[in-house]
Amino acid sequence: TDVLPPLKLEGSWRVTFPPDSGAPPEIMLEELISLHKHPDERIKYFSGTATYHKTFNLTEEYFRNDRRLYLDLGKVENIAEVVLNGKALGILWKSPFIIDITDAAKIGENKLEIKVTNVWVNRLIGDEQHPPEYEYKPRGFRWMGRGIKKIPEWFTRGEPKPPSKRAVSYTH
Repeated sequence: TDVLPPLKLEGSWRVTFPPDSGAPPEIMLEELISLHKHPDERIKYFSGTATYHKTFNLTEEYFRNDRRLYLDLGKVENIAEVVLNGKALGILWKSPFIIDITDAAKIGENKLEIKVTNVWVNRLIGDEQHPPEYEYKPRGFRWMGRGIKKIPEWFTRGEPKPPSKRAVSYTH
């Protein structure tokens, strides 16, 4: 009988990305959406850890009668680390993505960070949207491998690899 209705963290979220990840340093999401639904390909196919930032307020009512406060993240792909007001609360890696925030929450303004790490395959899917950088030998015997047909000129000249639309260099 003493349970309050859920407080929904609606509105915009600031999302930051690590440097050299192919994504911009930060974006604003007007509403919380999965990054793989974002129209910008640098974000849609991002792989790594993105940090979601949100500030919200709690009134004194939330702290009456020794109430416990829980954060329900809903569906997460794939791992989430929760930090509230600078206090690391734990890492969630399976459903249900719910964590007790009571000891870090306070009356008034609360600063939430959720570090979400997705899988590398997301970046590989993005890279496959662009043509291959090199021409490859046809697959032969297993011991022969499947190397590129010609060593790139930038490599033979000792120059750095030129920029590519693909974020990951790999053979397939």
